[in-house]
Amino acid sequence: MLDVKAIANSFLCTESKFDVVVGRLQMWTFSKVYGPVFTLYFGPKPTVVVHGYEAVKEALDDLGEEFSGRGSFPIVERMNNGLGSLCDPTFILSCAPSNVICSVIFHNRFDYKDENFLNLMEKLNENFKILNSPWMQVCNALPAFIDYLPGSHNKVIKNITEIKSYILGRVKEHQETLDMDNPRDFIDCFLIKMEQEKHNPHSEFTIESLLATVTDVFVAGSETTSTTLRYGLLLLLKHTEVTAKVQEEIDHVIGRHRSPCMQDRTHMPYTDAMVHEIQRYINLIPNNVPHAATCNVRFRNYVIPKGTDLVTSLTSVLHDDKEFPNPEVFDPGHFLDENGNFKKSDYFMPFSIGEYSLFLFLLQVQGKRMCVGEALARMELFLLLTTIVQNFNLKSFVDTKDIDTTPVANTFGRVPPSYQLYFIPR
Repeated sequence: MLDVKAIANSFLCTESKFDVVVGRLQMWTFSKVYGPVFTLYFGPKPTVVVHGYEAVKEALDDLGEEFSGRGSFPIVERMNNGLGSLCDPTFILSCAPSNVICSVIFHNRFDYKDENFLNLMEKLNENFKILNSPWMQVCNALPAFIDYLPGSHNKVIKNITEIKSYILGRVKEHQETLDMDNPRDFIDCFLIKMEQEKHNPHSEFTIESLLATVTDVFVAGSETTSTTLRYGLLLLLKHTEVTAKVQEEIDHVIGRHRSPCMQDRTHMPYTDAMVHEIQRYINLIPNNVPHAATCNVRFRNYVIPKGTDLVTSLTSVLHDDKEFPNPEVFDPGHFLDENGNFKKSDYFMPFSIGEYSLFLFLLQVQGKRMCVGEALARMELFLLLTTIVQNFNLKSFVDTKDIDTTPVANTFGRVPPSYQLYFIPR
């Protein structure tokens, strides 16, 4: 008989079997022994691991259609049925990108003291922390646990249910005031499409689909960007020489009397390189979101059966020491040529080929994992980080040499440690 409790304890006693097995060093070690394509068992199911730039690019780009299926991610599948005062920037850096998403979805931004907004933010942040816990990795490896055992996974599902309940109320408001000729936001556009296809029995434009889509856009579009911003600010706080160079470029190109705009980026190679280096260095989703083979695929002399999960190690690409010398060092020079001009890299795929593919995974869309939020996320990161550094000097509460940038979670996503800093007006 299967001893469920013993299995769970054996996972948790080592903090997380998944975390140990797919840790960065283990992946590199396995690839040296077995090559760039090998199989690991997460629970009872085999998963093919693709390691290194050439293999990852071939799998995600050259064979993008064949590996465009959704990999197994059980918990997500369940989710879908003051001036210079010392402060922790987590809240404000979560609110800003979330409000951008809200303006797209709901046609309005929230005041940061709005009760509904605060409730949404609380549930959003709590879920991301839980998803990065060892227990969630156990649940994804052995999905039967989700249905039969108590645990934090139930809190994730409860939070998503409450978020969907709020969204349903907003959808009903939109239905009452809908103008078919003047859509205001994403919900209006979806409702109009529903009306146009109301006689199509196979239409995918339903209220249930709308709730799932809006929920996932809100969740994925908020947390990935806010975590990147929070981690980026920590790196700028520690690396004062980088922040000084960015400020020098900002003063030269923009000045201090107008806000940055996207047109400025082409004239700001160092700042652009800094934003790219933050994404490369933090390696937010180390092993990408799960892909799956949509058919039997011949890949590098292996036959991968239809339905097999595929893990593509983005760490092996973003921290490749041939493309990025000293990859463990935070250095915007990784994206600059010898003349100080911005240098593109094919190895820059912080969220797979087609950035922010987490969006499409959560949206349950078939086809290549190109992200609907890629352009928006790039703009947010550049504009928000540039605006902060333009207007404030960042001062650490502790000596910069004592600032630890090691993630406190490193399972599904890499979460930066909590920290405080002073924002000193320039």
